[in-house]
Amino acid sequence: MAGRRRTWGLGAVGLALLLPLAGCAGDTAADSARTEVQHLLDRRSAALLGHDETAYGATGTRTEYTRLRALPLASWTYRVTDVRTTSAGATADADLSYRVAGYDKAPVDARRTLTLGRTADGKWYVTADRPAEEAGQQLWDQGPVTAVEGAHSLVLGTGRSAAELRGYARLADRAVPAVSRAWGTAWSRLVVVLVPRSLADMAALLGSPAANYRGIAAVTTGEAGGSGQAPADRVVVNPEAYAVLGDLGKQVVLTHETTHVATRADTTAATPLWLSEGFADWIGYLDTGRTPTEAAPELTRAVRNGHAPAALPTDKDFGFTSDPTELAQAYEGGWLACRMIAAHWGTARLGTFYRAVGAHAQRTGAVEDALKKVLDTTMNAFTERWREYVRTQLT
Repeated sequence: MAGRRRTWGLGAVGLALLLPLAGCAGDTAADSARTEVQHLLDRRSAALLGHDETAYGATGTRTEYTRLRALPLASWTYRVTDVRTTSAGATADADLSYRVAGYDKAPVDARRTLTLGRTADGKWYVTADRPAEEAGQQLWDQGPVTAVEGAHSLVLGTGRSAAELRGYARLADRAVPAVSRAWGTAWSRLVVVLVPRSLADMAALLGSPAANYRGIAAVTTGEAGGSGQAPADRVVVNPEAYAVLGDLGKQVVLTHETTHVATRADTTAATPLWLSEGFADWIGYLDTGRTPTEAAPELTRAVRNGHAPAALPTDKDFGFTSDPTELAQAYEGGWLACRMIAAHWGTARLGTFYRAVGAHAQRTGAVEDALKKVLDTTMNAFTERWREYVRTQLT
């Protein structure tokens, strides 16, 4: 046992010599199973990419093939990390990497657990392929995927008709050029939208409780401050909250989320949420004709009731589990801050400011430094100007 000292006699020496030999035999059997399963999954991947359903079926269940047949794949590979054999078969852990053709610059990674059976002549076959424990679902885990491609978008849904998904594609196709006009064209100018069946399914894709997203129309996944080699972000829609929006609201939501896709490489740990969310809302509301009181109803109510904010929203104010009114006020406050920068310093300077903040290695001092270098102001002066702007715009 680890941590214990023991003096062994001569008889124990033979035991000590035998243990490595037994371990080697066990490792050889485990390695053999792992190699066999890896070859099985390699054949399965090749059949999926080659649209060969018969060859795919020869490797086991065809459920995933049926669900994935509409997804345009550029690559699909498994890397087996562990195999645990039983008398009935085996369970394998694997890292799945895949790329959606035309949209992903680098593979999307997902941890999977596969259940395997074995034929009478010793050949492995897959009986189930599911997310690993504590890993989020993939869209095909929820049913057959329907795909609709727009001019600048790919919309993937489960339990949704192609006609319904085309509506999302139309809005996404309007969002992409709108974002490019305001932000520039140095991004992929493509967006992938996932439309699950329900709020619960949305939460399962994100690996979080559904309560975190109730009332949130959509979120964008992705790595902040990416090198440009990260896979395309996914805009994940909450179909229940999205459905209650009007046409303008739906467009604002998809333009907002598309802004996050465009600005991803310049959004880092140094970027406060009032800036990243406020900037996305600023682009979302551009050219909509919405007045400040229409676009910021909760903050308008607070100001008129004598509760104007004293400081810019903190990151904590943007928590999905925050009070809905306070969450709305945080978004509205960030939007008004970006709107004020665009109105006072110009839209080009707003974009420069955003990039300058994100260029910092850490949060401390990032906003202050960018305020000084780009806007020639201080944090105190900026905050006071914003407080006055909020009061004058919302009263």
